[in-house]
Amino acid sequence: MDTAGLARTLPTAAGATLHIAGGLLPLPSRDTEIDWKAYMAQVEGFINGTHDYTQLQGDTGPLVYPAGFLYIFTGLYYATDRGTDIPMAQNIFAALYLVTLVLVFLIYHQTSKVPPFVFLFMCCASYRVHSIFVLRLFNDPVAMALLFLSINLFLARRWGWGCCCFRCLDRGTSLAVSVKMNVLLFAPGLLFLLLTQFGFRGALPKLAICAALQGSGRGESGEAFLVLLVEVKELPRLPSHRAPLSDDPEGWGDPKELCWLHTHPQVVLGLPFLLENPIGYLSRSFDLGRQFLFQWTVNWRFLPEAIFLHRVFHLALLAAHLSLLLLFALCRWHRIVSILFTSNFIGICFSRSLHYQFYVWYFHTLPYLLWAMPARWLTHLLRLLVLGLIELSWNTYPSTPFSSAALHLCHAVILLQLWLSPQFFPKSIQLSRKTH
Repeated sequence: MDTAGLARTLPTAAGATLHIAGGLLPLPSRDTEIDWKAYMAQVEGFINGTHDYTQLQGDTGPLVYPAGFLYIFTGLYYATDRGTDIPMAQNIFAALYLVTLVLVFLIYHQTSKVPPFVFLFMCCASYRVHSIFVLRLFNDPVAMALLFLSINLFLARRWGWGCCCFRCLDRGTSLAVSVKMNVLLFAPGLLFLLLTQFGFRGALPKLAICAALQGSGRGESGEAFLVLLVEVKELPRLPSHRAPLSDDPEGWGDPKELCWLHTHPQVVLGLPFLLENPIGYLSRSFDLGRQFLFQWTVNWRFLPEAIFLHRVFHLALLAAHLSLLLLFALCRWHRIVSILFTSNFIGICFSRSLHYQFYVWYFHTLPYLLWAMPARWLTHLLRLLVLGLIELSWNTYPSTPFSSAALHLCHAVILLQLWLSPQFFPKSIQLSRKTH
């Protein structure tokens, strides 16, 4: 069966399997429920008329997600009898899981770079991903579904709507970022696409919006992002065979129209909270300087806790993150999907901490990263071994020094093969769908 056939049939097969198993899934209890009750408590505060973000609390602490999260989970609150009908919530998230699979398979179908047998791993092999979607009911899957929708819109040449669903180049300017901040890991890749397509002057309207919002953030991450803007502003435009394809001669549409689409969703979503307490809303929902707890880290368990919490370590990770982004931007980025997926993956490799639900941030992109830009030394068997070790690392609870080290080793292998992969572009595919 070819890739296109699998892209059509596997979501159906996975859906049937998931629904058959649905009756056997344990209900969230002390063993499975983590944040759902806290989400519902925060939503209740919003429904009761509290628009001051600093006053919205749950069992796990204050609300730290943007406004889109509140609106989506308010819908879930009413759909699940005020958050008490957890089996209904599980069914909704099972449907979301199937939608996510369809969106991911559509991306893979358009790139035509991953062998069909890998889709079986994506559908069936990850207990952790199924748990995150159907048992834990986290908000991460919602953000990733919107992200994959936006990439599909990009590939369908709907750049304006794709950017609206995706985000601009900073926090809080899209639907996906309005649910969860992790979508910002894709931002450097989108920035690269904007600059190489428009040039610095053409991208200025969007960058001005980002600069205006920049002052509201905290921590070193926002400042470093502005550094990245300055460093890559002189990048040349991509040659025509590498540029994003579009009905528009420039491939992107009117910059002013895109700016409107970038900015308005988050302004509208956050307006009630901005009017009540703008500082409280921006500082709570877009706080990039938040401290993570060592007890939940998946990727740095082999470090002493003092180093894990030290600001110098955080700055070192940030420097390595930005350095690698610049290297890939200057030497390796050529195609839409690979740019966005690689940008996200580099951010994950140098994250200050990864928690278990963060696995969905990149799980569905791993097959593309391993197979779309292959290195000869990395055989199919070795690639499957890398996927298996990553899965094992994320399923080890609590994490151990060995599981964290194995995760970093697998990430290093993927980064190495991305860097060493062939960079030529045959004329026969310059205008085909494989330019994605």
